[in-house]
Parts: sequence; structure tokens; C-alpha cells
Amino acid sequence: MKLADVCRSMEQWAPLAWQESYDNAGLLVGDPSMEVKGVLISLDCTEEVVDEAIQKGCNVIISHHPIVFKGLKSLTGKNYVERTVIKAIQHQVALYASHTNLDHAPKGVSYHLAQNIGLKGKVLLPAENALKQLTYYVPIPDQEVVREALHAAGAGNIGEYSACSFASEGIGRFTPSDEANPVIGQQGEAEEVQEVKVDMIFPSHLESTILSTLKKAHPYEEVAYIIHSLSNRWNEVGAGFIGELEEAMTGEDFIQFVKKSLGLSAIRHTPILPKKIKKVALCGGAGSFLIPEAKRQGADAYLTGDLKYHEFFDGENSCMLCDIGHYESEVMIKDAIHTYLSNIFSNFAVLKSETLTNPVRYA
Repeated sequence: MKLADVCRSMEQWAPLAWQESYDNAGLLVGDPSMEVKGVLISLDCTEEVVDEAIQKGCNVIISHHPIVFKGLKSLTGKNYVERTVIKAIQHQVALYASHTNLDHAPKGVSYHLAQNIGLKGKVLLPAENALKQLTYYVPIPDQEVVREALHAAGAGNIGEYSACSFASEGIGRFTPSDEANPVIGQQGEAEEVQEVKVDMIFPSHLESTILSTLKKAHPYEEVAYIIHSLSNRWNEVGAGFIGELEEAMTGEDFIQFVKKSLGLSAIRHTPILPKKIKKVALCGGAGSFLIPEAKRQGADAYLTGDLKYHEFFDGENSCMLCDIGHYESEVMIKDAIHTYLSNIFSNFAVLKSETLTNPVRYA
């Protein structure tokens, strides 16, 4: 297996198009044609993680956080970022990161955090402008061939439903030029054909693939199609998670429940509210930007990491804010990536890093 195969598999789950504009997800170090001997999965990529990969015979590291986040102007080893990259290059260890794109992916970081506290629900802030609609026209006898090819390419999925489309019949009319090579009709003569107009939704980042598939599967020399940009929210893709606990509990009990569920030694939180906690919102990593949305949707508590002092005031005695730590809110994604890749690749080792990369300690 080549490194490109591993990258492609990760991007089927978390396409790079879903990362934030400030992010740097994807292949950071390595030759895509390199043969994969083993993959080590870590939340962060550090010198110690590279050492662990070398010791375990892994020549690929997949981390959630990209070691190269801002532009590198030199590689002299003056800081941990440069030293990590240099060591990886020296030992031919590829570095790949799946960051905010994996935050936004279906069953991504926040989903797995929610699973760890038994929360059932949905994406807190679904993605916008991530879907498009394809409309195309095809002769009736060829409609199923084209439709099935587009479904196989990723079009027509809506939530838990696949192979979705809408079709209406009509008359297609065209006149081939003297230079045309028509499948139906004659050059210079008007032609009418019983056709089907088909509509289906597809992820925006697949547009080039969808169009290539349409033109390859369609019988016509020139394919008539329209692509519409949609304002629909994609409910399976987006930031954060919100749902309800199986049983409501007091604020004190909720804090202890979260600590036990996630193996935490401490939680920073706003004052305990008199109401019970039932609806909970959360976001892995630094999620203060979702506090307004959590409150708007009626969350009794909101879990995330990296809250600043003044952000704790944003709870405004209506939603208990809990800072469980950046590392602690995301580390479970290692298990998810391990399971995902292990189910795809069986001809090389997929291992979880045993190196503790959390730079924060509690006294």
C-alpha cells in the first residue's frame, strides 16, 4: 500500500475541503508514492512521537493537530516544530494531519466526545454552502446507467437515505451542427427525444468528480446540465454536537459524571445552576465560538476546552460552561481513527501512540 492510499482513505471520511481557512490539514511531510510499513496515530505530532514511530517500525504518523500550522521560514531546529519536521524527514517518516476537517466530518471529534458521555443527538451547527444540486437531462433508456454511476460517485445522499433523486419526463430538442457527431439525430436536422430531467444533491467538494462521472456515463456528445449552489444546511457535517442525557442530573452530579466518564482530574466550570442538566452541547478542542449556538438551542451545559476568563461570563446563568481541557476533549479521536483505518487496511500495522503529548499538568 502507498501513502497516497492512506491519505485518500482519511479524506473519504474527512475531506480537506471541510477544513477551516486558517488550517493546514493533509499530508505535511512525505512522498505519496512511498510504501507504507506501519501507521502510528497520535493527537499531536512531537519529537517523542516520531521517536516512537521509528521504534515501532511505523513510517507514517497520522495526528489530529498539524505540526506545521503556520508557515515555516527555515528548518534549523530552533523550536520543537522544526526539530520534529527535521527528524521525520531524516528518518523518512511521513506526517499527515486531519484537523478541522475531522472536527466537521460525520462521526468526527465532537461525536466521539459525545459517545464517551453517552450523549445521543445531532450536529450543533451544521455546515452551510457544503451542498450543491445537479440537474441533468438524459434519454429515458439511459437514465438508470447514468443515475447509478452518479450515486456511486457520491451524489444523492441525504442523511440516512442514499440513492436519492427526483425525475420528471419531457421532450429534449436540439439541432446538431455539421461538426457534431450525434448519438441520436442527424447533422443539421432538428431532433426531439423523450428525456428525463434528474435532480440530485451532492457534496460541493465532489463537483469535479461528479461532472466527470456524468460526462463519462452519459450517451450524448454534449451533456446538458445545471449546477445550483444551495443554502441548505448539511445536518451530518458541521461543528459541535448537542443531545440529551439518558437521565437529568444536578449540576454537581453532572460534573462528577463527566469527570468519571472522561477520566478527568479537574474541570473548570461556571457556578452550579439550580436547574437539572439534561440537554448538553459540546465541542472538542477550542469551542468558545459555539457558546451562543449552544445557548440558543437550550443547552443546560456546554463542554469544550480552552475557555478564557471572560468567556465564562457568557454562560449568563442559563447554561453551565465546562472547560474540560483541549487534550482531554479530543484524545478519544485516536481510537476512532485507529478503528477506521484498521477496518480498511490489514496488510500493515495501525497502532495508537502511547506517548502522552498533553503539555498541560494539574498540580
